[in-house]
Amino acid sequence: MKKILFSILVLSSITFAQEVQTKSSQDLKIFAKENLKKSDSNFEIEYLQSKQKSPALAILYSAVLPGMGELYADNYSSGKYFTISEASLWLVYFGMDYHAGLKKDNYLAYAKTFGGVDVANKDEDFFANIGNFGSIEDYNDDRSFYRRFNEMYNDPSYNWRWNSDGERRAYRRLWVSSQQTIINMRFATGALILNRLMSIINAVRLVNVYNKNLQSESSYNFFMDYNTDETAIQNISINLIKSF
Repeated sequence: MKKILFSILVLSSITFAQEVQTKSSQDLKIFAKENLKKSDSNFEIEYLQSKQKSPALAILYSAVLPGMGELYADNYSSGKYFTISEASLWLVYFGMDYHAGLKKDNYLAYAKTFGGVDVANKDEDFFANIGNFGSIEDYNDDRSFYRRFNEMYNDPSYNWRWNSDGERRAYRRLWVSSQQTIINMRFATGALILNRLMSIINAVRLVNVYNKNLQSESSYNFFMDYNTDETAIQNISINLIKSF
C-alpha cells in the first residue's frame, strides 16, 4: 500500500513539475516578447539620437564661419558658396579700410597745409566743420547766431582759415570721399552679418533634412524565435535586422 501511495506521489510530482515548467516557459515567452518589443523601440531611438545632427551646433559653426554648418550637415555643395562669399567680403572690407585710411591722410595733410589746421586730438565733427566754414571766426559767428554757444571753439588749437573758397571746397571733397568709403565699409559689415544669417538658416534646414532622412532610411527590427522543444539547448533566440 505504501508503495502504491509513493508511486502516486512521485507521478503527481512529475506531472506538476512538467506543468510548472510548461507554464514557466510560456510565461518566459510572453515576458520576452513584451520586453524585447520595448527594447527594440528604445534601441532604435537611442541609435537615431546618436546619429542625428544638432541644429544648435549647425548654428554655432555657421556663425563662426559661414558654410561650416552645411559641412557639419554633410552637405557642403551649397555651403561652399557661403564660405567663398565670406572670404570675398573680408577682402572687400580690408581693402576699403586701407583705402579709407589713405583718404583720411590726404584730407588731414591738405587741411594742415592749406588751412593751417592743427590736426592733433581733433574729433570727426571738427573736420566736418572746417569744410563748411572759411575760418574759425565764421564758424563761431554762425553758432552764436543760433545761440549754440556750447558748440563754439575757444581753444586756439582749433583755429583754421582757408585762403580761398576753392581750397575749402577741395578739402570738402576729400573729406566727403573718405566718409563715403567708411559708409561703404558699414555696408560690407552688414553683408558679412547677412551672409552668416543666411548660412545659419540654410544649415539648420539641411540638418533637419539629414535627420528626417536618417529616420526614414535606417531602421532596426528585433524579432524573437522560441523553440518549444523542451530538450533543446536554447529555447529563445534573439535576432536583429537592420534595413537601409
